[in-house]
Amino acid sequence: MTTVSLRHARVRYGPLEALHGITLAASGPGLTVLLGRNGSGRSTALRALAGAVPLSGGAVVWDGADVTRVPAYERARRGMCLVPERQAVFGSLTVRENLGLAAPDHAPALDAYPQLGPLLERRAGTLSGGEQRMLALSRALLARARVVLVDEPVQGMSPSVAARTYELLGALDACVVIAEQRLPPVLRDRHALVWELRRGTVVFAGETSELRH
Repeated sequence: MTTVSLRHARVRYGPLEALHGITLAASGPGLTVLLGRNGSGRSTALRALAGAVPLSGGAVVWDGADVTRVPAYERARRGMCLVPERQAVFGSLTVRENLGLAAPDHAPALDAYPQLGPLLERRAGTLSGGEQRMLALSRALLARARVVLVDEPVQGMSPSVAARTYELLGALDACVVIAEQRLPPVLRDRHALVWELRRGTVVFAGETSELRH
């Protein structure tokens, strides 16, 4: 089992504070959902876990070790993978080249998303939004990370591909944290830990079954 957490974490963007000393945790193998509307701090929390934004206070703890000062690239080397909402692929590289950066054998990615097969020689920047999400998530699947952090995983996807994506993420042998505006219907009957953020604070912590009520 692996666990990542924010402890009394604060993040500032200039004079504005985006996270007001929040504490939350995710463990795995398993799925954790960060809920919140735009501006709630959910994306900032995900980026803080990955080291993509610095904390102005508090700590990031991974498997009992304080990694607050560990840079993002080193966290990635240790097995943490962030899939941001935007600019998650290398647009000037082909789909094949993007996959090759994650693993020499990209067959598992095409098993997960067969739609990428005919697009292997296309430049990633020319793909649709949903196709780019598939490519970005395929790279995360190939990386075999211990912690997978995904912001808006199914943005631009058709309902069937979105459902498949949640199945893939839920089946990973990893601590998977996804940021969403609303709890996806496909996850309502699935066991997952939920943290809801509002204006940079945690307003709910519990399981999906509790959130329904």
